[in-house]
Amino acid sequence: MAKYQVSGQSIPNIPWEAKPEGCKDVVWRYSKNPVIPRDLLPMSNSIFNSAVVPFNGEFAGVFRCDDKCRKMLIHAGRSKDGIDWNIDEEPIKFICDDKEIGKFIYAYDPRVCWIEDRYYVTWCNGYHGPTIGVAYTYDFKKFYQRENAFLPYNRNGVMFPRKINGKFAMLSRPSDTGHTAFGDIFYSESPDMTYWGKHRHVMSKGEGWQSTKIGAGPVPIETSEGWLLIYHGVLTSCNGYVYSAGAAILDINEPWKVLYRSRPYIISPQTIYECAGDVPNVVFPCAALVDADTGRIAIYYGAADTVTGIAFAYVDELIDYLKKYSM
Repeated sequence: MAKYQVSGQSIPNIPWEAKPEGCKDVVWRYSKNPVIPRDLLPMSNSIFNSAVVPFNGEFAGVFRCDDKCRKMLIHAGRSKDGIDWNIDEEPIKFICDDKEIGKFIYAYDPRVCWIEDRYYVTWCNGYHGPTIGVAYTYDFKKFYQRENAFLPYNRNGVMFPRKINGKFAMLSRPSDTGHTAFGDIFYSESPDMTYWGKHRHVMSKGEGWQSTKIGAGPVPIETSEGWLLIYHGVLTSCNGYVYSAGAAILDINEPWKVLYRSRPYIISPQTIYECAGDVPNVVFPCAALVDADTGRIAIYYGAADTVTGIAFAYVDELIDYLKKYSM
């Protein structure tokens, strides 16, 4: 019997591997990582920082695929089991009524979130600097682009999976033009997915593994204790940035209020595919499948800005960990 309740759907076929015997960590890696290699597509240099969701009894998603020209674009993909993926060779061609908005330079680090009757896609969109692009799809074949959520500069736009107090809600990380050496997480809401306001500060950087900047990761998970948020944090080492992941619990009705936040990381770059790649020492979670019946979580994360891996956890264990080791 689960200790904490999870609001969401049953995913009996969630990708899963039991915790290895003797493992003391709250999050553990899939033994056959990486699940998506960098060269899955004929012209892909790397496939990472991508988002997946349950879809018609199987799985679908939007994937960051940097090509061999090193152009950053996003592609749709499908899978029967959430492990073996078929990703479209051509990037998503958005249907957009406004040529000004539909004309962008790059797209990367997508998230996908089911809200009410459709899947919303958010991504870092190159419109006179990085901002949050927004689109929706019903079938992962046709994608309809909406207005960008914010002015440049912004990254890590992550929707909540339902309206909060009658409004659409999103987390984001204001930024600048470069590879920012700062960043806090903010909350914003919208009545119509066009106009965003009521901006509230959620979290600042912390110490150690999250001492340079932080950013929201997968879509928050609704639990009886609050919103379970997995986020990334960055340490500036003598050899550059190190990206790890932690977790927090946000108030269910006022998500800008942090109830618990992990002082230690829950996963950091330690394997060869996380430490060696186009950008070494990166674990960057962008999606989390959650089976509401069992509390099992499958976390999809980019490794070394090159490949995609999966890690596993239980909601009960993760929340208990947060309470025990909260900041």
